[in-house]
Amino acid sequence: MIPLRDNIPSDRFPFVTVAIIAINFLVFLFLQGPSFSLSSGQEVENKPIVEYGAIPYRITHPGKKCVLAVPGTPQEQPACQGTELYAEAQASSPPPEDITQPPAYLTIFTSMFMHGGWLHIIFNMLFLWVFGNNIEDSMGRVRYTLFYLLGGLAAAATQVVVSPDSQTPLVGASGAIAGVLGGYALLYPRARVLTAVFVFFIFLVEIPALVLLGIWIFLQFLPAVGQLASPDVGSQGGVAYFAHLGGFAFGLLTIKLFAQRRSAAYGGPRYPVY
Repeated sequence: MIPLRDNIPSDRFPFVTVAIIAINFLVFLFLQGPSFSLSSGQEVENKPIVEYGAIPYRITHPGKKCVLAVPGTPQEQPACQGTELYAEAQASSPPPEDITQPPAYLTIFTSMFMHGGWLHIIFNMLFLWVFGNNIEDSMGRVRYTLFYLLGGLAAAATQVVVSPDSQTPLVGASGAIAGVLGGYALLYPRARVLTAVFVFFIFLVEIPALVLLGIWIFLQFLPAVGQLASPDVGSQGGVAYFAHLGGFAFGLLTIKLFAQRRSAAYGGPRYPVY
């Protein structure tokens, strides 16, 4: 199911939402250097992902550096000091490539603007466009910016707690956007979302936001349970489902602390959030 638009027009232009979308695409196009293909395979360079992605091992082991274990190949991956993979990389040929990384705590924020491929960024930005505009309208630009970044922080923290020794970089806006989705589910549960549903053919149907987001979170929960048996997301193309759950929970728990009003289009005159 792919959301296309909701039935609640914004009262104001969603400046911050548009700016976040623009920044994500600029980083993707000019820092990550993607190939112009929607097919599966190596769509982006691994080096920027390793440099600016949030590696749980670096966060839980401050001061440890990482290298590219097999530089210049699609299999290149980070290897961090103090791990078996790092020792193997040091003894390998060709030798590992040293990389320049920001402090680990900064990568939690830089990782929110990195993506693993075209489909990853397109679907993330589509969800943000559909649901982010009304959340921004409910709390204003400054509060919304803080809410978005804290949602991404909560998402990354959740994944790090589950897999503290993982050397797989966390990248993507999914965790922060999950916070937006959690807030939307509580703030506008009866809003209807025009959704493309694929069942042999494409059907366009309007689905209550609470139903759509309930299905979405259920689809995150099932594989997250499976990841408990193997906490490392496993590969650069893996999905950090616990980050999604953590971001969504953050949105549910904090939306009433940030939101100041609901849209006037949501069932009558504009009214405050209590």
